Amino acid sequence: MESSSGSNHRDLAEESERSVAVVQDQPEPPTDHRATDGGDDDPLERSSEVLAKGLSSMLSSVIKDFDFRARETLGSQDQLSSAIDRLTQELDQLLEDAPLPFIMQHAAKISSVRKRVSSLNLLLKSIQGRIDNIDRLMSIGTTHEKTTTEGSG
Repeated sequence: MESSSGSNHRDLAEESERSVAVVQDQPEPPTDHRATDGGDDDPLERSSEVLAKGLSSMLSSVIKDFDFRARETLGSQDQLSSAIDRLTQELDQLLEDAPLPFIMQHAAKISSVRKRVSSLNLLLKSIQGRIDNIDRLMSIGTTHEKTTTEGSG
């Protein structure tokens, strides 16, 4: 179970990286036929093009940074979850050997922590899914915008 959730996290992170790479690797088509014919460029169009490239560059670096941090956090969550599982097993063994009230009290605390970590892990997976959906929508929007621009030019 642990290995499947770890591979799911890695799959999500790799998918997000691929979508960012696809957006970055796509060449920018000229938006005006005058730019390819060597004619005069419209300053407003040129400045909006520069602004779009700047925003795209900034967003891609922010997304890359977020993806890196999300992968690191997911890895930490997996390590923490496996450590808590190991401790829970050891605690269960201790409880079988010597069921003292002191041990029972600590077992309840560890069980509570385990539940909170599991809940946070589910929340983190949900957030990662939302980020992936936003990234996918941005990629689709960029592709749609480029095809619309090509069709009108």
